[in-house]
Amino acid sequence: MRGMTYLLRLVLPDRPGSLGAVATALGAAGVDIESLDVIERSPEGAVDDLVVSLPDNGLADTLISAAQSVPGVSVESIRPHPRAAETIRDLDIVDSLASEPTQALRHLAAMVPEAFRAQWAIVLEATPFALPRLLAASANAPREREFPTPWMPLTSACRFTDGDEWVPDAWTERGIELAAAPIKGPNLTLLLARSGGPSFRPSELMRLAHLCGLAGSIVATEIRNGGQPEGSTGNLLPDGATSA
Repeated sequence: MRGMTYLLRLVLPDRPGSLGAVATALGAAGVDIESLDVIERSPEGAVDDLVVSLPDNGLADTLISAAQSVPGVSVESIRPHPRAAETIRDLDIVDSLASEPTQALRHLAAMVPEAFRAQWAIVLEATPFALPRLLAASANAPREREFPTPWMPLTSACRFTDGDEWVPDAWTERGIELAAAPIKGPNLTLLLARSGGPSFRPSELMRLAHLCGLAGSIVATEIRNGGQPEGSTGNLLPDGATSA
């Protein structure tokens, strides 16, 4: 019987066989690797996300010890992961946006968190007033619907942490990593959150920017074709989303 499932982010040396050595070390400790995602590859090394399950009554420390028993390997973060979660791929998001262009922002907010193994996402529109307007939100988005966004308008993808002054205190209880990217011009932005880390890597910011750019293109095309993109009227909070 399997115990807890975790998301393990590893930094590995740029050396053939490193990942295989980690898999062998984890297997010897009774750990099952359920999935693997390559986050970054560079001459300096690699960053991989592994979803792993421990034996019943196994301890998270076992994961860290086993992985780091391989020379040059370090654990960047570890956190519990829902056993039932099936990672959405970027292509799945693009297909969903294209199939329902009038719902592009809703689908983007709903699907991006799972693709990036994050907790929630919201789509914000800058206004002439001090606070932005909320256009769409994932089911787990927080109750705080009004907060300052001194970083808007936004021209390129970036990341924030709970040390930034604008971040609501209620978001920082477990520590939070935030990433944002413009969707259609600098006044329409997606904000993505991970509780407990890990930090968003440059490669992830590039992915997020690409997906948001595609969503923006789909919304712009819908407008040109005379459609009515969501956000101008109606409630975009999905079933299960909290509201103030």
